[in-house]
Amino acid sequence: MKIYNSLGSKIEEFEPLEEGIVKVYTCGPTVYNYASIGNFRTYLAADILIRTLKYSSYDVKYVMNLTDVGHLTGDNLGDADTGEDRIEKEAKKEGKSAWDISKFYIDAFIKDYERLNLTKPELFAKATDHIKEQIELVRRIEQKGFTYKTSDGIYFDTKRYEQETGRKYGELSTLDKIKEGARVEVNNEKQNPEDFALWKFSPSSEKRQMEWDSPWGVGFPGWHIECSAMSMKYLGESFDFHVGGEDLRQTHHPNEIAQAESVTGKTFVKYWMHVTFLKVDGKKMSKSLGNVYRIDDIVDKGYDPLALRYLFMTSHYRDSINFTWDALEAADTTLKKLRKLTMQYRNETRRVTLSEEKRQKIENYSQEFGSHVENDLDTPKAIATMWKILKSNIPSIDKYDLLLDFDEIFGLNLRGLEGVEIPKEIIELAEKRMQLRNEGEYEESDKVREEIQKRGFNVKDRNGGYDIEKV
Repeated sequence: MKIYNSLGSKIEEFEPLEEGIVKVYTCGPTVYNYASIGNFRTYLAADILIRTLKYSSYDVKYVMNLTDVGHLTGDNLGDADTGEDRIEKEAKKEGKSAWDISKFYIDAFIKDYERLNLTKPELFAKATDHIKEQIELVRRIEQKGFTYKTSDGIYFDTKRYEQETGRKYGELSTLDKIKEGARVEVNNEKQNPEDFALWKFSPSSEKRQMEWDSPWGVGFPGWHIECSAMSMKYLGESFDFHVGGEDLRQTHHPNEIAQAESVTGKTFVKYWMHVTFLKVDGKKMSKSLGNVYRIDDIVDKGYDPLALRYLFMTSHYRDSINFTWDALEAADTTLKKLRKLTMQYRNETRRVTLSEEKRQKIENYSQEFGSHVENDLDTPKAIATMWKILKSNIPSIDKYDLLLDFDEIFGLNLRGLEGVEIPKEIIELAEKRMQLRNEGEYEESDKVREEIQKRGFNVKDRNGGYDIEKV
């Protein structure tokens, strides 16, 4: 299996840290609002990764975080250490508790997650359930000498980290291009522009709903510390894959690396996978443009959420994809066609003796599909292979078998389709007709065909056997 590793910006041959086992962490949503279809493009890419690893017979341990504290509004402007806590801000706006806000949007997220048939992680790890672990990690970073205190919190010293460890801060991103003042404002108490908050103090002017005691004072964790603390708790100090949106490559993920490696001295994550943003009608998705769509918007217009899943898979996760309602309409039509074909092939009741040529063709198709998904999760080419097979002359029952096999990756729930059960007497009539044809009794065999049709079924001769379909 090959994967594009953002750390190094190149395709690499995948080698698990532990034989037969792969550990994966995905940065999940900040639960102050509904997740958009753009967010779900990232989670779908993570899902395809998980499915591909399992398809390749790996035992996968998968964790996703839910950020329910500490993610500040300044992140939108380039500095995640400024502004208001997004959960607290939404709580004030809606007149609810911060805890109620996070629970409501977590429930909504998981509902949408399931509607897209995404692989459920072993754990959705909430930041507020792991305050103890975050405080402990900050304490360990402090003991290593990589922190300093300002009036608003405890900060990570990126320059000292580089000097003391010999590791380069921010090599995952383009942070070397960031200059003082490029962010929302200059924090004069920061020793270096790239430094970031590990623990924020509660404002003296107001009491937060989400705050905790710590060795440094009452406050709350910085946004970045949760992912380092929770991933290391459940996946170990070093693990295989970390997945997230392309925006996280700039500061959030480099900060995770620095936090973890400053205390362990080990490589935090071996493979970093970043997913390109979704465009809507050729433009960036944003509230100001009114083009931030949700799964509910998809459903309200009469589309199956799995049509969105199919649409996303027609583009590589590292390529830009443009969402339009026309594109979704086309994907929905294609999905319906695929389901109809699947049910048609499912009704095949007789396996024919395959020639060596057809047997080899089926094996080649299977290998072709596997080579695509194992080449940096190339779902567009995998889908092209699927449609090539469906247009081929291999028997319907073998097409059905391949479809179910491929759907282990595609996740379109083809196995769960409601099929048509072929009655026993119809099968017996079809066998009788085949026997009559083999004996040259074509007139009698046609009479049996007519009887089958009267009962609502049709029989088609295929490659020495036959298919039975519901009319």
